[in-house]
Parts: sequence; structure tokens; C-alpha cells
Amino acid sequence: MLIIVRHGRTAANAAGELLGHRDISLDPTGAAQARALAAAIGPVSRVVCSPLARARETAEAFGMPVEVDDRWIELDYGDWDGARAADLGPERWASWRADLDFTPPGGESLRSLGRRVRQACDDLVAAAERDDIVVVSHVSPIKAAFGWALGVGDDVSWRCFVAPASIMRVAVSPLGSSLRSFNEIAHLPLG
Repeated sequence: MLIIVRHGRTAANAAGELLGHRDISLDPTGAAQARALAAAIGPVSRVVCSPLARARETAEAFGMPVEVDDRWIELDYGDWDGARAADLGPERWASWRADLDFTPPGGESLRSLGRRVRQACDDLVAAAERDDIVVVSHVSPIKAAFGWALGVGDDVSWRCFVAPASIMRVAVSPLGSSLRSFNEIAHLPLG
């Protein structure tokens, strides 16, 4: 099983900021979410994560060695990193959703992110057929992995919401992938 999870909350997430490659740690709520996430999933064979601190800190809650894979890093928002998402305006969001090749100034396109995440997923399939593998990542890579799991284009997956410390489970076999759950959050502490 491939178990893809979003990192716990950060202060920037709570403030509604775009958080791409800025390397920010979990806030106290995010640290509690990471512990709850690891407890809910239980023992796994392998933990893979993005190189960013918030993902590494979440991955470390599993109490085992963590493999860093740069392909699971968040979308590079370029000059927009740190901006409040609400301040970008509906026109920019509409343009972005309509064009997978749109790139924020100095950033990365959704199509580019989709290619790297799909390759990362493909590289884990053989191992995930035998073992439970956790990947700790970010909103945009998880949306791309959702599209990969369903065999749909990236334009579909960008309409999903991914909660902090949520779980997506994808069963894989020689016959392909099967989405078992998406955006599981029942394990999270209230508040």
C-alpha cells in the first residue's frame, strides 16, 4: 500500500499563506498532528519524504529512518511564496487552473510538478505491492499523486482539498492502482 500524507500544520498554513519551498517547521498543533498521524497509520516498512523541514518533522514521528526524495517537494511558487492565497485574486486562480503550463514568476508549473510526482509514484509501485510505504509530502504533490492513482490528468486533481496531516491510501498491484481513501482526518486531535 502506498500511504501518502500531508505534513502537519505550520504557522504559515494557519495564516493562509502559499508555502512552497520556504523551509518552515511545524507549529505546536502540527507537531501534535504528526504524532496522531503516525499513531493512526501504525507500523510501516518505509518512510519517504520531501526535503523540507515540515515534511521531515512529520516523517520523524514514525520513529524510523526517513528517506528524502526531492521529487516530493512542494510546488515552487516563486515570487508568490509567502503571499496570502486570498490576495492573489480570483483571476489569477482561474488562469492557473485553466493552464497547467502557467508558471508563477520564478516558480514552477503544475504540469512540471505532475511529471516529477508521477515518476516518484511509479518508482514506488513495486515496493508498495509488497509493503506499506508512507510518503510525507505537501498539498500540490499529493494532488498530483491523486491524479496518478486515478489515472486522470492533473487538471482534475487540482480541484481537491488536502487537509494538514491527512491520509491518502493507494493500493497498487500489477493491475494498476486503486484509490482506497482520500483526505482522512478522523485521527486528528480536535481544536
